[in-house]
Amino acid sequence: MFIIMAVLAGVIVGIIDAFVFQKEKKFIKLFFVMIADGLCSNFIAMIIADILLKYVNGETLFPVSERSANFPYIYFAIVLFVGVVWSFIFAVIDGKLFYTKGEQSKKKYYVLKIVSVLLFALGVAAFTGTIWGKGTFGDISTDQMIVNLFTPKEGTSDDVMITLWTGPVLQTFAATVAYILFVFSSRVLNFRKGEKEYCIFPAVARRIVSIVLALAVLVGGAAYGIVKFELVKLYKMYAIDGKFIEEKFADPREVKMQFPKEKRNLIHIYLESVENSYLSVAQGGYLGENLMKPLTELAKEGISFSHRDKGFGGPVATAGCTWSVASMVNMNTGLPMKVPVDGNSYGTPGNFLPGAVTIGDILEAQGYEQSLMFGATAKFGGLNFFYESHGNFNILDYDAAKEKGWIPEDYYEWWGYEDDKLFEFAKNELTRLYETGKPFNFVMETADTHFPDGYVSPNTPMTRESQYANVIAYSASEVEKFVRWIQEQPFYENTTIVMIGDHNSMDKKFFEDFDSEYIRTTFNLILNPAPGLLEIPAERRQNRWYFNGDMFPTILASIGVKIEGERLGLGTNLFSDVPTLFEENGGEEGWKEISSMFEVGSKFYIDNILSGDNAPFENKNVTYY
Repeated sequence: MFIIMAVLAGVIVGIIDAFVFQKEKKFIKLFFVMIADGLCSNFIAMIIADILLKYVNGETLFPVSERSANFPYIYFAIVLFVGVVWSFIFAVIDGKLFYTKGEQSKKKYYVLKIVSVLLFALGVAAFTGTIWGKGTFGDISTDQMIVNLFTPKEGTSDDVMITLWTGPVLQTFAATVAYILFVFSSRVLNFRKGEKEYCIFPAVARRIVSIVLALAVLVGGAAYGIVKFELVKLYKMYAIDGKFIEEKFADPREVKMQFPKEKRNLIHIYLESVENSYLSVAQGGYLGENLMKPLTELAKEGISFSHRDKGFGGPVATAGCTWSVASMVNMNTGLPMKVPVDGNSYGTPGNFLPGAVTIGDILEAQGYEQSLMFGATAKFGGLNFFYESHGNFNILDYDAAKEKGWIPEDYYEWWGYEDDKLFEFAKNELTRLYETGKPFNFVMETADTHFPDGYVSPNTPMTRESQYANVIAYSASEVEKFVRWIQEQPFYENTTIVMIGDHNSMDKKFFEDFDSEYIRTTFNLILNPAPGLLEIPAERRQNRWYFNGDMFPTILASIGVKIEGERLGLGTNLFSDVPTLFEENGGEEGWKEISSMFEVGSKFYIDNILSGDNAPFENKNVTYY
């Protein structure tokens, strides 16, 4: 089909050039014009198609058999466009087509022209922004995109911001400038036939074409963005008041909990973009080798919850759970992170889910000393407000590292400072926390495995063709070394370590050949949980269908907290025999239906979680054993 469409397009281009632009009478010349135009148009179209495929999907034109069924028709349109432009240029060069200065546009048309420019620019921005967003972030969700608009952008990696400016911003600017030159030009196109000249593109035609083009680009760009980002889900978010969250919500303020008298320390390590697909196929991954062997060896000493009947698995990606900030919200509140409405914002003090109760709130009430550490700025996404208002955490981020003199004032690497430094700083902070004599909760997040392609430390062995694979393997080995250090410390006997990938990786290139049917889940491992938990039966570890929010009660249970009913928020304690909300709905067959309910608007969530009174968590329902 591709060859047929290529030949047909070439023939049509040749006919247009021969009979419209060239006006040749001799058959031989007409024949050679058609052959030359068809070949040249196809050659240029192939180059353009190859560039577009690489830019949009990271693919190449050949082999054509691997392209979609619609591609021959798309290619047909490209050839026609290229051929017409090609013929037009040579008609101008030959003097058959030429421009002359026309009449100045009347002032009343200037407003129309300005409006058309704005519409055109918006349409181009929608096209280029969508292509950039999908190419850079992969399958970014609607809720993530909107929430990001309402949260601080400080700390975003320079690599990402550079591609934003060199991509959609520059492309939109260039296209708009070209459109402005077309719209505001006073020249008209003429055609010369013999001694006579004809005006074939007068000013009125230019105005009509410019308006039609602007509207077409605007509608096309908007439709493209709506389809790609699934913006129809906005209707669910804003127009529907779902009752699911309200009906299933277990309020931590009302649920009875029992803490051990001798409180256990908690170390929660968020592993940036670390998922089980990095493992070998035999272990539940997707690769021919295990890139995280140090972590899978470490897993033999702890407990991991999998959605599979064998091998490694984890929580499935659901609405409101698929990026770093949302992941932290899920695991700390048992709730999806929903779009702020009615003036709420995640980027202002005291206004980050003020009605929620988090692990930090609960442990603060128990006298825990709490610290948060990562190499980026905590201002990104408003995380500083979240952890300060929910647990009064000691924020040890990139900004704090500069203030404390851990790094030079002008130091900036990757998202702030790299993980090699993070692990060393974390050792110092854990030592300080232990010396306070209080139970502690230490939260940290790695960053080197963030997209695009990860950060290559000078110590990273570059033994694989893929940079990202090398970064993943090095990061796994460094995390394992850090954990081994913790196990050698005097506080480890009474300390539980929770390690979990915050979300599936957004690195587009690494996953381009993955089967869409493969369920990608994040790596999870709990080391040294409270006595007796390592002995839970296999059915509580395997074939578990759950989301990040289930880690809320599970993490508390891992440090010995007994929870009445085994549920907090929408989360279920995975150590228990109580089924999760996903499992109640059929597990593998029904989890997507529950996830879709997370997308629906909730007046209960708005009134009680997004708003709320930020009342401190009280120990009125807490007892001790």
